[in-house]
Amino acid sequence: MTADKKDRSTRLTVLVALGANLLIAAAKAGAGVVAGSPALLSEAAHSVADSLNEVFLLAALRRSRRPADQRHPFGYGKERYFWSLLAAVGIFVMGGCFSFAQGIEALHSHQQESTAGYVAGLSVLGVALAAEGGSLLRALYQVRGQSGGIGSDPALRTVVAEDGTAVLGVLLAGAGMALHMVTGRVVWEASASIAIGLLLVYVAYRLGKDARDQLIGEAVDPELRDRIRALLDEQPEIDNVAGLLTMRLGLDSTLVAARIDLRPGLDSEEIELVSERIKAAVAKAWPEADQVFLDITEAPPSLRPAQDTPT
Repeated sequence: MTADKKDRSTRLTVLVALGANLLIAAAKAGAGVVAGSPALLSEAAHSVADSLNEVFLLAALRRSRRPADQRHPFGYGKERYFWSLLAAVGIFVMGGCFSFAQGIEALHSHQQESTAGYVAGLSVLGVALAAEGGSLLRALYQVRGQSGGIGSDPALRTVVAEDGTAVLGVLLAGAGMALHMVTGRVVWEASASIAIGLLLVYVAYRLGKDARDQLIGEAVDPELRDRIRALLDEQPEIDNVAGLLTMRLGLDSTLVAARIDLRPGLDSEEIELVSERIKAAVAKAWPEADQVFLDITEAPPSLRPAQDTPT
């Protein structure tokens, strides 16, 4: 699948999630106010946060594909990670913190919901579960259909995390409301709201950590790095790979920098031809490795292949 097709598919997934969250946020907020339910209001804040995050992800999809220029010679691929980091902050602040506040406030509240409020709230949660579940299935279908490569799409990963968390949040809110209705104790609903907050904080932490690692420059997976090194070691002109550095520059862009020791006897023209052939071999094996740099140098004695010593 080409980069443009991947982006179109991801954009559709994000738009589906955005539409579902906007509709659900309005329904949850209305039912939460009518029912006076802290768990339902927490879920409304969760859906609002997810809606804002989907806007961030749409911006990431558009801006990350801008071509390289003089100020950004390696392109704008890392914009995806920046906007994903903002989405994680949104989940934490708008979703997690509001849910905590609702839960704590409910513990000190003596407000009683009506039976009509319970029915309206649980009905809205049922609709939300169906909508969030459909959006999650759409995202998982895209994940299954994508081929593996260097790196993963932070926008798609965020949508999967948001939708999966939304489904769990709806189940927690429904359980809290049902137990409150049966026992008459608000502590169940307050606990559900706090649990939703904890869930959102955890998801925000994981998404933020992944985005941070990518922004500061994360290497490719160790297994892939070993395969790149093995390909370089197989080249007949290379005596030794003294060093290999990799860094993800974006969804479909990776930097590979290798310090190699060539066999003796090559003149400058041969070295240039060999370098271009090796770069082409790496790029052919891994198309995402679009920035390949070779530093021709003499390896330190400790890194040179062992030589047989006379006896």
